[in-house]
Amino acid sequence: MHWPDRRILDLVGIDYPIIQAPMIGPKPALAASVSGAGGLGSLGCAAWPADQIRTVVASIRENTDRPLNLNFFCHVAPPEDEAAEARWLARLEPYYREHGIDPASSAPMAKRAPFDATACALVEELRPKVVSFHFGLPYKALLARVRAAGSLVFASATTVAEARWLAERGVDAVIAQGAEAGGHRGIFLPGELAAHPGLFALLPQVVDAVRVPVIAAGGIADGRGIAAAFALGASAVQIGTAYLRCPEAGISAPHLEALRAARDEDTAVTNVFTGRPARGLLNRAMRELGPLSADAPAFPNAAVALQPLRASAEARNEGSFSPLWSGQAAPLARDLGAAELTRLLAKEGARRLSEIGGR
Repeated sequence: MHWPDRRILDLVGIDYPIIQAPMIGPKPALAASVSGAGGLGSLGCAAWPADQIRTVVASIRENTDRPLNLNFFCHVAPPEDEAAEARWLARLEPYYREHGIDPASSAPMAKRAPFDATACALVEELRPKVVSFHFGLPYKALLARVRAAGSLVFASATTVAEARWLAERGVDAVIAQGAEAGGHRGIFLPGELAAHPGLFALLPQVVDAVRVPVIAAGGIADGRGIAAAFALGASAVQIGTAYLRCPEAGISAPHLEALRAARDEDTAVTNVFTGRPARGLLNRAMRELGPLSADAPAFPNAAVALQPLRASAEARNEGSFSPLWSGQAAPLARDLGAAELTRLLAKEGARRLSEIGGR
C-alpha cells in the first residue's frame, strides 16, 4: 500500500497508519488485536493501578510483539470543594430516591489519576513504543524520563494554539482532535468550548503550524475519512468509535445497542459524567442534567456521586446514567473483528487515495 506520508509508519514501525484510540472501557483484547494486525493498539491507562497495567501489557505481549501505545491523563487534580459536591448530590437526590439508593451510599469506581512518578516508573519498566497524553503533558522532569526510556511521545490538541504548545515541548507527533471526536476533549489551554473547530478545519491548520507529524482524530470511520485526512496533510489517523462495535472491545450491551441505533445528530458534548467536556450519545442523564451543567464538580469528581446511579441502571441493563462515549460518525461503524476492521480500513483508505491520485 502506498501512503503519501510515511512518517508515523516509519517512526512507530507499524504496517498501517491506523491508531486505535485509547479509551477507558474497552477490553485490552482490542489493543492486542489492532497491534497484531499491523496498526497501533492503545490502552487507556488513566483508570488503572500500576499492577493492572503491568498485567495487561504482559498478556498483550504474550500474543504480539508489535508496538503498543499507553495513554495517560495529565489533568491537575482539583482541590477539595465540599460545597460543589453537596450541590451535585442535591441535584442527583431525586434520582437516588427513584432508584431506592441512600444518598450517603457509595459505589466502587476507578479513579482517574494524572500521570505521576509511579506511572512514569511503570513506563520505564515496560518501555512501550508510544506513550500518549491527554489534557496536555506531564511535568518536564517526568517527560524527560519517558523519553529516556525510549518511548515516543504523542499528545492531543483541540486547537492550533495547543498544537504549537505541544510541538514547542518536543512531542514526536500531535494528535489533532476535531470537535466530532468521541470521549473526552483533550483541552488544556483556555478557550471557548463552543468555538472548537471540526477536524477538517483544524487538521490543515495544525499541519501548517507544526513540523512534527500530525495524526487526525474525529469522525473517521472508513476509507473515505482516512483518505480525506491524508489529503489534508495527516500522517496517520486515530479511530475510536468505529472500533467499539468490535467484539474484542467488550463494551456493555446498552452501549453497543445505542451505537448500533445512533444517527449523526445523536451525540453531544457533556460534563455530567466526569466534570470535563466529553462527547457521547444522548441519554437520560445528559438530557435531564445537562448536557453541560454548572453543578457538575470538577474532573474527575462528578463521576463519584453519579456512580451509584450508573451501577443501579446497568444492573437493569440500562445505559441511562452511563457515559456512552461516541463520536459523530457512529453510524459508519461496522460489526467486524478488530484485526479484520484494521486491515479493511487500511485497504479502503489506500484505495480511496489511489483514486484521488489518479484523477
